Amino acid sequence: MITTEKYMKEALKQAQKAYEQKEIPVGAVIVKDNKIIARAYNQKEKKNDTTKHAEIIAIQKASKKLKAWRLTDCEMYVTLEPCSMCAGALIQSRIKKVYIGTMDQKTGSCGSVLNLLQDYKFNHIVEVETGILQQECEELLKKFFKELRNSKK
Repeated sequence: MITTEKYMKEALKQAQKAYEQKEIPVGAVIVKDNKIIARAYNQKEKKNDTTKHAEIIAIQKASKKLKAWRLTDCEMYVTLEPCSMCAGALIQSRIKKVYIGTMDQKTGSCGSVLNLLQDYKFNHIVEVETGILQQECEELLKKFFKELRNSKK
């Protein structure tokens, strides 16, 4: 199995946890030296906190584990393109590269609606690779939102 797919499958496992808790199914893992150092999934509903996106939680966990806010030698794998808040956190944490499962045409800030990671003159540029296990990532999100719409009828 290709390494990027291996780690995105781990992010998908996190997204599945979010799905099971009726959270938007987004999962993220952070890798350093070919080892996962942080895993997270969306918890906005559970925690009643707008900032509890998978990416933010994963960055917090990785920083705690490394005892450092700079994650310069780390890579993130995330099932859905980060929003502007999370893209800003990726820049601020100095993450080296982000691998994205599927793009978010409504609020994505890594190439869809905006590209905060590469279009602006920030002090740090985050590398981006997209389309990793895209179909699997999309299917879980589509299933979630279909069920959510049906439950509101």
